[in-house]
This record gives sequence, structure tokens and C-alpha cells, in this order.
Amino acid sequence: MGCCSGRCTLIFLCTIQLLVALERQVFDFLGYQWAPILANFFHIIIVILGLFGTIQYRPRYIVVYTVWMALWVAWNVFIICFYLDVGDLTKDSDLLTFNISAHHSWWREHGPGCVRREMTQPGVGTVDSQSYISVMGCLMEYQYIEVLHSGTQILIALLGFVYACYVVSAITEEEDSFDFVGGFDPFPLYHVNEKPSHLLLKPMYLST
Repeated sequence: MGCCSGRCTLIFLCTIQLLVALERQVFDFLGYQWAPILANFFHIIIVILGLFGTIQYRPRYIVVYTVWMALWVAWNVFIICFYLDVGDLTKDSDLLTFNISAHHSWWREHGPGCVRREMTQPGVGTVDSQSYISVMGCLMEYQYIEVLHSGTQILIALLGFVYACYVVSAITEEEDSFDFVGGFDPFPLYHVNEKPSHLLLKPMYLST
């Protein structure tokens, strides 16, 4: 009963993780954040693997999922430090785009309540004039939205890690107990020793 409830909870957590990861992947694509896109891609694959292992009673797949959850927590802690400018990290760098482009988080210009205006700097001529984008009126700064996303990922990942460890332990105990009573033993524990019967053939003599 405990294993069943643990499996159901882990299946539910994996489903939530897939939905949250797909939502995050969409916005990372819109912002051309290549490092998070790759991380989300691997995350989705591992979560599907863990979901399959949970449904099909495959503890090895769940172990892979458990290890990835620890790495996923570390990755999201890095993302939080990146957007909060912890240490030498700065959110204005092109680290998440592999220095390929100068794109930033999609939420930087499209956050809740943000008003995006394109303004032109005065120049010598119309051709030489440069334009820049001004964002005003945001209800929440984009870095806090990214931190909120990562915090949600960490919370779900920690729950998934705990329940995955529990399910692996429960499945292993069930397999051990089943093996103890002879479930996987090709020779049953209780069996009858049957001795082969030999037919003695004696020559028959016919008396005349």
C-alpha cells in the first residue's frame, strides 16, 4: 500500500515537472537562452525516463532520475545566483547564450505590466540615428520572475528526489522478499524429491 501511494505521488510529481519544464522551455526559446534550452531538454528526457521507470517498476531508471534531480537542483541554484548577481555572476552577461548573441530573458521586455517602447536617440541624420527599447511599468522585475521559476523547479525536484528514493527502496524490498520465498528461484523452496523408478527386466523362461 505504501509503495503504491509513493508511486502515485511520484507519477504526479513527474507529470507536474513535465508541464513546468515545457512552459519554461517555451519562454527560454523566445529569449534565445541556449544554455537553459539544453538543460531543459535533458531534464524533460530524464523526467520521462523516471516516469516510465515508476510505471513499469524499473528501479534503475528511477535511480537515474534521482541522480538527475540532484544535478537539476544545483543547476537552478546557479540560475538563481546568476539573476541575483551573486559573486562574479551578472544577469547582464551573455553567459546563458554562450556569448553567441546579446539576447536576455524574454521576461525582461514582456513581464507582467511591462510597457515596451522603442525610442530613437537623436543623431546627426536619420540614417545615423539609433533606437533603443525602453521598458516601464513592470509589476515584477524579470530577474525575480526567473528566480521564482527556478525556486519552483527546486521545490518540485526535492520532492521528486525524496519520493524517488522511497519508491526505489520499496521496490527493492518487494523484490528481495519475493526472491526469498522463491519467486525468482527456478527451483521451488518446497519441492518433493522424486526418485526415478527403474524397471527391472528379468528374463522369462518358458518350460516345456
